[in-house]
Amino acid sequence: MNEHEHHMHQHDMHQHDMHQHPMPDKEASPMKHDMHAGHDHAEHDRQGHHAHMVADFRRRFWISVILTVPILLLSPLVQELLGIEDIIAFTGDAYVLWGLSTIVFFYGGLPFLKGIWNELKAKSPGMMTLIALAITVAYVYSSAVVFGLAGMAFFWELATLIDVMLLGHWLEMKSVMGASSALEELAKLLPAEAHKLMPDGSLKDIAIEELGVGDKVVVKPGEKIPADGRVIEGESSVNEALLTGESKPVAKRAGAMVIGGSVNGEGSITVEVQKTGEESYIAQMTSLVRQAQQSKSRSQTVADRAALWLTIIAISAGALTIILWLTLSSQGLAFSVERMVTVMVITCPHALGLAVPLVVAVSTTISAQNGLLIRNRNNFERARKIEAILFDKTGTLTKGEFGVTDIVSFDKGMDKTELLKYAASVEAHSEHPIAKGIVSSSKEAFAVKDFRAIAGKGTEGKVNGKEVKVVSPGYLKENRIKADDKQTQKLTEQGKTVVFVIIDGKLKGAIALADIIRPESKEAIRRLKEMGIKCMMITGDNKEVAKWVADEIGLDEYFAEVLPDQKVEKVKVVQARGMIVAMTGDGVNDAPALAQADVGIAIGAGTEVTVATADIILVRSNPLDAVSIIGLSRATYKKMLQNLGWATGYNVIAIPLAAGALYSFGVVLSPAVGAALMSLSTIIVAINARFLKVEK
Repeated sequence: MNEHEHHMHQHDMHQHDMHQHPMPDKEASPMKHDMHAGHDHAEHDRQGHHAHMVADFRRRFWISVILTVPILLLSPLVQELLGIEDIIAFTGDAYVLWGLSTIVFFYGGLPFLKGIWNELKAKSPGMMTLIALAITVAYVYSSAVVFGLAGMAFFWELATLIDVMLLGHWLEMKSVMGASSALEELAKLLPAEAHKLMPDGSLKDIAIEELGVGDKVVVKPGEKIPADGRVIEGESSVNEALLTGESKPVAKRAGAMVIGGSVNGEGSITVEVQKTGEESYIAQMTSLVRQAQQSKSRSQTVADRAALWLTIIAISAGALTIILWLTLSSQGLAFSVERMVTVMVITCPHALGLAVPLVVAVSTTISAQNGLLIRNRNNFERARKIEAILFDKTGTLTKGEFGVTDIVSFDKGMDKTELLKYAASVEAHSEHPIAKGIVSSSKEAFAVKDFRAIAGKGTEGKVNGKEVKVVSPGYLKENRIKADDKQTQKLTEQGKTVVFVIIDGKLKGAIALADIIRPESKEAIRRLKEMGIKCMMITGDNKEVAKWVADEIGLDEYFAEVLPDQKVEKVKVVQARGMIVAMTGDGVNDAPALAQADVGIAIGAGTEVTVATADIILVRSNPLDAVSIIGLSRATYKKMLQNLGWATGYNVIAIPLAAGALYSFGVVLSPAVGAALMSLSTIIVAINARFLKVEK
C-alpha cells in the first residue's frame, strides 16, 4: 500500500479503492487461500485499513471536541456572548488559547494536511486541498493576531470547523464501509468445518480449507453446505436465497448440484466436492462484484471532471471573495479571511466524490445477492437504454423440457385428467422423450400389465382391465382410424407433437406436447413492454413452433429456423434498425450473439459464473431476472443523477451565502456552519445511495 493510499485519501473511494486500481484478471492474481476467509489477503488488508481509518477519525474527532470546549470558553467573542469575560479572562489566556488551537490544528487537522500533500503530489487537487487551505489560512492568520498583527483571531471557528470536518469524514466512511459490507458478508457464509466421509464410513470433522475435489461430505439438517458439489445420496431442500436470490427452498436429490454457503433443509445429504477455493461460486461471485465496483464507469468520469472543476471554482471563488471584501468594504482582514475560508470549505466536492462510487458499491452488491452478477460495469449502465431484447427460446423462455401443453378428449364420458392418467400409466415403462414428457405431466398413474412397445408407432398395455394404446398419427393412418378434429389439426399446425390415446379399440382423445413455456415468461415480456422495450425471440425451431410461443407470451417479433452460428446475424439485423440491443441466452452456444449485442445477458448460468462473453450473468433460469437487471440499471442511473444533482446543486446557493452575498440582510455563514452543510450534503448522498433496491 503506497503512502498516498495509506493515509487520509484511502477513504476517498472515487479516486482510489473504487476506481484507480482495476482488478487484474483471475489468472494473474490467484486467491491466496480458500474461501472460508471469504477473500484474499489484499482485500482483507484493505477492509481492515478502512476499519482502522474509521476508528482513527472517531478518535481524532472526540479528542478535538474535548479540546474545543476550553477553546470556546477562552475565545473573547464567546465570552462576550455568554457574559463570562470577567470570570474566565486571565493574563496570558490568548497564549493558552493559541496552544490548545495549535494541538487541534495539527492533531485534528493532520488527515487533511496529509491529504493536500498527496493530492498535489498526484497533480489532482481536490477536497483535501480545499479543507487544508481553509484551516491553514485560518490558523496562520489567527496565530499572527496573537503575536501582534492587528485584527481578530477566530480560533473557535477553526476548532469547530475541524470538529465538523472530522465528524463528516467519520460518518461518511462508516457509510462507505456499510455500502460494501453486504459483499463482505458473503465471506462468512461458508462454515468453518465439514463432516468428511472417510473410506471406512466414519465421519471426521475437518477445516473446510482442507477439503479437496472428490472428497465426500455429509451435510446434516440445518447445516451450511461447505463447498460446491453434487449430491450423491439423500434428499432435502436447500435454501439458496443469500446466494442466488431464489426465495423458495430448492429440492435436491442425487445428481443435483449444490452451492457452498447455502443452507441445508430437513434431510441429511452426502455431497461430492467439485469446487473449492477460488473456483467456488462464492469466490467467483465476490471477485466479480469487487471487479465491477472497482471498474471505472462513464458516470464516474463525469463526476471526476465535475469535482476537478468545483475545486478550481472553490479556490477562485475564495480568492475573489477576500479581494472583494478587502477592497469594497470596511469589514477588515479578519472578516474577509473568514468569508474566504467559509467559501472554500462549503465548496469541497466531497459529496460529488462519493456520489457515483457509493451507488456503484450498493448496486453491484445487492444485484449479487439477488443472483444478478455484473461483469461489465459500462454495459450494465448502458442497459438502461435498451430498446430491444432478443431471447433465445430453448432454456430461456421455455424450460427446455418436453411436456404436455394440451389435452383433447373425444369422449364426453372421460375427462382430460383421466385420459392423461391412462396415457401416463402405459408410457411409464417407456424411455422415449414423448413418454417421459407425458409421465412428468401426470400426477398419478395406474398399474400396468402386459406392457409392449409398438415399433416406431407407440406403446400399449393393460390398465384397469382395459387395452390402452398411446400412438402416433402414423399408427392411425396405417390402421385407417379417423381423427377428424379441428383442435388436433390446430395443435399440429402450431408445431406441437400430437399423440393419440386408444382405449379398447376406440379413439378417446389426443395429447399435444412441446417444449414447456416457463410460467414467468409471459409476465417478463409484459413488464419489458411496459418499459418500452421491443421483445423478440431467436429459435432453431420451425416457424409454427416459434409462432405458437410468440403468440402465447406476447412477443413483438421472432426469428425461426436460425442455426446457432446464425444468431449473431439476427442481432446485427436488429442493431441495423438503430436500436440498442440486449441478447439473452444460455451463454454457451449463444456466445457470439452475446458478444455482438450491446448488452449480453447470460441466463440460467447457475454456479458457472465465468461466462466469458456476457456482460451480465443471471444465476437463475428466470426471464424475470432480465427485467430486474434492466430495472436496476435504470434505478442505478437515476440514483447517480440524484446524487450528482445534490452534490453540485447545493453549491449554487451555498457559495454566494458563504461569500457573504446576503450580509446586508444579516445572513452570514461561519466556517463551522459551512462545514456542517458540506458534511450534511455528503451524508445525504450516502443515505440516498443506500435506498437503491432491486425491483422484483
